[in-house]
Amino acid sequence: MITIKKVEGRCDLRTFIRFNYHLYKGNPYAVPDFLEDMQDTFNRKKNAAFEFCEAELFLAYKDKKVVGRVAAIINHKANKTWQTKNVRFGWIDFIEDVEVLKALLDTVEQWGRERGMNKIVGPLGFTDMDPEGMLIDGFDQLSTMSTIYNYPYYSRLIEQLGYEKEIDWVERKVMVPTEEHQADMDKYFRVAELSMRRYNLHMRHFKNVKEILAADGGQYVQKVFNVVNKAYANLYGYSEMNERQIQQYATTYLQFLDMRLLAIVENEENEPVAMGVGIGSLSYALQKAHGKLFPFGWWHLLKAIYFKPAPVIDLLLVGVLPEYQNKGVNAPLFAQIIRVAQKMGFVWAETHPQLEDNEKSQGQWAHLDCTIHKRRRCYQKEL
Repeated sequence: MITIKKVEGRCDLRTFIRFNYHLYKGNPYAVPDFLEDMQDTFNRKKNAAFEFCEAELFLAYKDKKVVGRVAAIINHKANKTWQTKNVRFGWIDFIEDVEVLKALLDTVEQWGRERGMNKIVGPLGFTDMDPEGMLIDGFDQLSTMSTIYNYPYYSRLIEQLGYEKEIDWVERKVMVPTEEHQADMDKYFRVAELSMRRYNLHMRHFKNVKEILAADGGQYVQKVFNVVNKAYANLYGYSEMNERQIQQYATTYLQFLDMRLLAIVENEENEPVAMGVGIGSLSYALQKAHGKLFPFGWWHLLKAIYFKPAPVIDLLLVGVLPEYQNKGVNAPLFAQIIRVAQKMGFVWAETHPQLEDNEKSQGQWAHLDCTIHKRRRCYQKEL
């Protein structure tokens, strides 16, 4: 018999978070979440998304053993923006048993109905900054710190329950240009130079985290994230980041960031109009840390950042203000990151998940040696 229990208290929350680690323990492609980060994510006082989201966490038990987990989420800001009544399911994991999955999803469906929702979608997090999309292709590829990895049976079982495709994201493996992996470098650099001159643009560089945090009286990071807000505004399910969220993400990611992999384009008023950011992959370090920062997880991260970096760049975000899109303004971003990647000895880059129907985003890789090596899906079902 399968029973569902609402997560209540620290012990339940720890069980919820660590179920993913235990389910994928020993899997060479899965990258565990940090226990400490996930505790903050589900903390209503620490996660700014709770200002416009409500959520409950649930655990599935069978024979007194945990066999699944799921988060039920309503993002009221996104629903208002897109005029929907969606309940989201996220952080879903389960053993290969369709009855376990059914019990979890039935719980989210009912929770959503009770709150006036008429459709269930997922896997999605609180916002687009959380991992989203069920992996449906690329199970033999290493995951990243900001994406979901799951077993192949997930999609088979959820489709068995009548869930259908809502939208897909794709991820590319992009080779850093070398003699072996050629790219039309001249085009990137030529377009970059032309766009910078035509629109009176320039690159902004920072030496360290302290400098960017202090820039423009401490407001510069906010301005950069506002570029992302405007660039992503029309993308599926996006809800604009507020000031607290921006501070939260800055705190999370800036500590790991090498400023050489941050590319920012400014206009003649020194305002950011485009940004691209990458980070040396922490996937292997996170695996070695076993999903915990303490007592020794921090050491594996430290080594990966400063002493023995992986040969892979994770491209976290690329954003261009709408009024500068289709004008070649993304070219300076790639021109800078490519040069830095070559000097730092990176072999290839992992793109962030991009919507398959986002032609502007998909087209920017046309002149590089790359291949789509992962695909993930958001599922939906009418309630």
